[in-house]
Amino acid sequence: MSENLRFGIYLPPFGPFGDPSVLVDLAVRAEAAGWDGVFLWDHVVADAMPIVDPWTTLAAIAHATENLLLGPTVTPLARRRPWMVARHASTVSRLSKGRLVVGTGVGSDESGDFSSFGEITDLATRSAMLTEGLELMRAMWAGEAIQHIGRHYQVNLAAAEPEPHRIPVWMASSTNHPRVISRACRCDGIFPNPDDHELTPEEVAGIRQELHHAGLPADRPFDISVRGNASAAWQEDKNVDLKGLSQAGMTCGVTDPLRPAGTVDGGRRCRTASRVSGLGIGAEAEEPRPIPAQCTLAVLPGQPLQRVPSAERTRTPAAEVGGVPR
Repeated sequence: MSENLRFGIYLPPFGPFGDPSVLVDLAVRAEAAGWDGVFLWDHVVADAMPIVDPWTTLAAIAHATENLLLGPTVTPLARRRPWMVARHASTVSRLSKGRLVVGTGVGSDESGDFSSFGEITDLATRSAMLTEGLELMRAMWAGEAIQHIGRHYQVNLAAAEPEPHRIPVWMASSTNHPRVISRACRCDGIFPNPDDHELTPEEVAGIRQELHHAGLPADRPFDISVRGNASAAWQEDKNVDLKGLSQAGMTCGVTDPLRPAGTVDGGRRCRTASRVSGLGIGAEAEEPRPIPAQCTLAVLPGQPLQRVPSAERTRTPAAEVGGVPR
């Protein structure tokens, strides 16, 4: 397994985690337990309430931690104005001294994040807004003077000081469409996030090959962040080929700490993950509550928050590995 492989926690900031103080406490304890990153979903509508804003919460996490990578996964530019995302990212990047990774993508309207507020739901339009918005964000971070009249945005800004820390971008994807792969090649990483399964080593290798075919240089640092569950903190019969995933190109594995264990209603209800792996957050809940269908992993009360055992793995703090600072 690569010594540079990192592991993060991927949290929906609603329902059991819909309390910013809970998320900050969890991030602090995750860092102390040896996890490499904490990443938050970005939604404004959810079946399970309450719900908190990821950017405000990330700022609090940045202030409370020292080495943890952090970021939104995924913040949709078509729903958030790109200049606002640029300023949010700048703030969190400075607070964290360069530990922010901006995960972005076209977003999803599965829970009504767009349609509930009259926002554009057409996928092709949102895709075009993402591409245009990315260029504006990068220009703002670089401190460039911007005179932009585009199809979706108009921006007039004087030159300014560039950001003191580089802000990497991971592009989310649910398909290997050439346009998606091409857009990811211009970023610092890709977060393949299929709706119905966890990626296999063969799929990761295929994504890597598609990226190279689209022009990604073989020697350029680039992250492939893979969602899944291989942690010893979950007593599941899981057969995750971490070595195979790493050899195929995975650089970061993110664990989604909910799973419909003991589920009913087609897997959309489960016990509340109330004491996050023994962190003492909240009280145990006896009643089931709704969670999103894509929550696939379990948090068992009374278990320590452990990351995947990796005796072969060596930390290299402050090194530039896979496109993002460590």
